[in-house]
Amino acid sequence: MTDSAVMSEAYTIMAQAAAPSANPAGGAVASGTTVALSTATSGAAIHYTLDGSTPTSASAVYSGAIPVTGAVTIKAIAVKAGMTDSAVMSEAYTIMAAPNSIISPVSAAFDKKQTQQADLAVELTLNGNTFTGISNGIANLTLGTDYTLSGSTVTIAKEYLAAMATGTTNLTFRFSAGAVQNLEITVTDTTVPVPGVPLLQSAVFGNAQVQLIWTPVEGASGYKIFQRLADSAYGSEVDTVSGSVYGYNVVNLLNGTTYYFVVKATNAEGDSAASNERSATPKTVPGAPANVTAVSGSGQAIISFTAPETNGGSPITGYEITSSPGNIVANGTASPITVTGLTNGTTYTFTVKAVNSAGSSTASALSNAVTPIAPSSGGGDPSPAVPTPTPTPTPTSTSIPTAAPAPTGFDILVNGKVESAGTVSTATVNGQTALTVAIDQVKLEEKLAVEGQGAVITIPVNLKSDIVIGELNGQMIKNMENKQAVLELKSGTATYTLPAGQINIDAISSQLGTTVALEDIKVKIEIATPAADTLRIVGNSAVQGGFTLVAPPLNFVVRAEYDGKTIEISKFNAYVEREMALPEGVDPKKITTAIVVEPDGSVRHVPTKVTTIDQKYFAKVNSLTNSTYSIIWNPLEFKDMAGHWAKDIVNNMGSRKIIDGTEEGIFTPDADITRAEFAAIIVRGLGLKLENSTAPFTDVKAGAWYSSVVQTAYAYNLITGFEDGSFRPADKITREQAMTIIAKAMKITALKDKLPAQAATELLSPFKDAGIVSQWAVNSAADSIQAGIVSGRSASQLSPQAYVTRAEVAAMIQRLLQKSNLI
Repeated sequence: MTDSAVMSEAYTIMAQAAAPSANPAGGAVASGTTVALSTATSGAAIHYTLDGSTPTSASAVYSGAIPVTGAVTIKAIAVKAGMTDSAVMSEAYTIMAAPNSIISPVSAAFDKKQTQQADLAVELTLNGNTFTGISNGIANLTLGTDYTLSGSTVTIAKEYLAAMATGTTNLTFRFSAGAVQNLEITVTDTTVPVPGVPLLQSAVFGNAQVQLIWTPVEGASGYKIFQRLADSAYGSEVDTVSGSVYGYNVVNLLNGTTYYFVVKATNAEGDSAASNERSATPKTVPGAPANVTAVSGSGQAIISFTAPETNGGSPITGYEITSSPGNIVANGTASPITVTGLTNGTTYTFTVKAVNSAGSSTASALSNAVTPIAPSSGGGDPSPAVPTPTPTPTPTSTSIPTAAPAPTGFDILVNGKVESAGTVSTATVNGQTALTVAIDQVKLEEKLAVEGQGAVITIPVNLKSDIVIGELNGQMIKNMENKQAVLELKSGTATYTLPAGQINIDAISSQLGTTVALEDIKVKIEIATPAADTLRIVGNSAVQGGFTLVAPPLNFVVRAEYDGKTIEISKFNAYVEREMALPEGVDPKKITTAIVVEPDGSVRHVPTKVTTIDQKYFAKVNSLTNSTYSIIWNPLEFKDMAGHWAKDIVNNMGSRKIIDGTEEGIFTPDADITRAEFAAIIVRGLGLKLENSTAPFTDVKAGAWYSSVVQTAYAYNLITGFEDGSFRPADKITREQAMTIIAKAMKITALKDKLPAQAATELLSPFKDAGIVSQWAVNSAADSIQAGIVSGRSASQLSPQAYVTRAEVAAMIQRLLQKSNLI
């Protein structure tokens, strides 16, 4: 066969259409963004898918921009006749989070009280969103009624807010996109109703005053007091007090006139109706009788006096006479009044009180002193003896005693053993009998050599005398000092116990001159009944102070004499003990404390405890100074201490004149105490005589009430102040500051010397906060705790930086004196 005809086919290569492109390209876009597709191949159609599948020529034909409202992947191809399909374009899109709108404020307060209500404005920062509304829980607020919208400010109507319940409400602000925003509204209602009517409980009369007491009323911000007379109506209030005060003292009234009172409660909304009405007639006790004189007889005295200048608004119904010592009482309706039952040979003074329906007056000034005497022969009562006026005392250096009999032998005691080592002489000085026992130097030195260290030399004087004196010379005192000997002077009324070292004979010698031989210096220790003018000062002090004298006052004196010069030793470096005998018949339970009476009539407490010796009662008094001493009965109870844990402590310290109240009859036990107040209490508690020197503190002015107590505390090394030279008297005192002062006081009372050695860290270890005790206070805190004067606020908390309350201070001082065996 022949070959076939030739086949001829021509081929060409088709071009590929360009792949589509997307604008914008894939990525995170805002919701609603549109994506435009395009291809570089002219006339090509674009087919795309949105479900992630590969597009074909059968897929949707692109005809316009594609909106993106959620995450999506756009795939597309370009298709054109005569060309191969393009490669697949793939762009993935996600939706960007919409920005949050902002509201300001996000919290607000609304008071439903009518006068405090106000619309609430809220500023919107939309950040591209649209505000769509407000809801309260599931309830939507109504635009135009519950709130308004002006520009970017939403104003919530006060009427809507006023309808909400008190408490916290959240309003939700909604927007077209972004998170909702919450507005927290705290709704309160300070609307206070007009208070109720108080009950006026009592109207108690006083001296030109009436004290009102009423019941508190809830919601009252104050109380108005109204007063009238019987023939008049109530006018404006006489005063208004705060809502925490439920009593009022109406003053400047006329004694003997009846007044009527009502009270109204008040607050910002108005006054209540008037309370029930109470009436009272002010009156007071009479004035004190005057010009009291006493004339003695056998076992009795006739007391004359003049009536008080005022009866206190109520007729005087009688008079009451009281003797001292013995507290023998006689009553009568007019002067004169006879007091019976007195002991012959005992010296008495008398006070008179006037009595009316309000009570007894203060006691009069003391009468002259008289001594009842038995008749020298039988037959009838003697006529009363007219007391001899007491001459005005003159200084000892110029007194001219009457001629005295020659000295006679006198026995003393050395460690309780009778020794004939003294001579006794008597004289009359300024109208008072004086008995002097002079100790023989040679015999005393012999006994001291035998007895050794710590001997007690007793001068027992049983003879009756106004003044009892023990006399030694300076060399004897020095020898006793070297032997640490103690000198005791005993009279029928007191014992004066004086360590020889406390006389400080070297200091006395240096004042008299270094060339003076010690044996030429006379040292006299004295127990004396005060002169009449001093007795009057003591009596007047009792009247002014409102306390009762339960034993005759006594002077305790130590003086050195040489060549017409006299030096009085009035201050010691340690407590010196005095035992004062209580008169027969005195109830020892009615002994409060001993006091020192200064020449100006001021008084101060000195630590005192009652002891029994041979079935007789004595007041054991410890003091750092010499002066005039008396024993008093001064019961005191603060009104606000009832039921308080420190009731007995505070009343005891107040009765002893160690602490004062914050106002009449009120102590305020739980109030914090200032540094100046603490200084005053520690000075009074220790019985320190006030100093008039200058303390080196820049903030303690001479005229301040606390100036002298701060000076005294500084003089006794109880306080040091701060590094800047200040004392800061008005600052509240911290517990560690108080413990530092207490520890220094323990040195004065000698309690510190009695504590066993123990490391401070060991004593403070039970307290978890021991580490915050200031370094300067560590040892003092340990001493105070070891002595049992201060304890922790709890078993594990010392609280050194905490403030100290007034009650805690009273407890500290009482424990200090008790642990020191001073009370």
